[in-house]
Amino acid sequence: MYQILLIDDDYELGELLQEYLGMEGFELTTRQDGESGLQAALSGDYDLVLLDVMLPKMNGFEVLKAVREKSSIPVIMLTARGESVDRVLGLEHGADDYIPKPYHHHELLARIRALFRRIEISTESNDKSSPNYEVGALKLDPATRVASCNDEELALTGAEFGVLQCLMEHVGELVDKDTLSIAALGRPLMAYDRSIDMHVSNLRKKLGKREDDSDWIKTVRGRGYQLVNG
Repeated sequence: MYQILLIDDDYELGELLQEYLGMEGFELTTRQDGESGLQAALSGDYDLVLLDVMLPKMNGFEVLKAVREKSSIPVIMLTARGESVDRVLGLEHGADDYIPKPYHHHELLARIRALFRRIEISTESNDKSSPNYEVGALKLDPATRVASCNDEELALTGAEFGVLQCLMEHVGELVDKDTLSIAALGRPLMAYDRSIDMHVSNLRKKLGKREDDSDWIKTVRGRGYQLVNG
């Protein structure tokens, strides 16, 4: 049974989600403030974190930043509807996905299942001894979930690793955003969804420049992305 941590100061919401997700086969634990939520998120006891932005003691962005310094646990940010800046900030700080509040429980469940489906597909692929990928100074090992550039290990989130692996599998080819979203988030891209754009942007920063000072990832406007060969 997957263990989910909800960090949200809405006590009634926590109780409702505990009951609802419990009926769907998930076990939910709640924390009502950022400090205790951070401690729980780093305990190693959970498979996924649902993280609200507005929290007492530490806000959601502070919690996410602290989590990402030590863990790659999947995180779905719970953002206020209409606050696109919160979604961008959440993705910039390393969230895997986001869902605007208020949301229908079935919508949240779909996002949760999508992320776990991506994790399960990745695990199954690794069990089948997936090949290592090497493109110039860039290397990726699906079995160990380790990627490196110029022999320096990259600190990637699960979503960023999924994007990079998909691009390396299709090096030199155009990969559309839907394909990248399924690889990274386990779901097709939704309208006005900038998740993949932000994950690629974060990847670019972590990869740095190639020897000729060009980017590793090329943007094909309106169509997708391409990892430059060699």
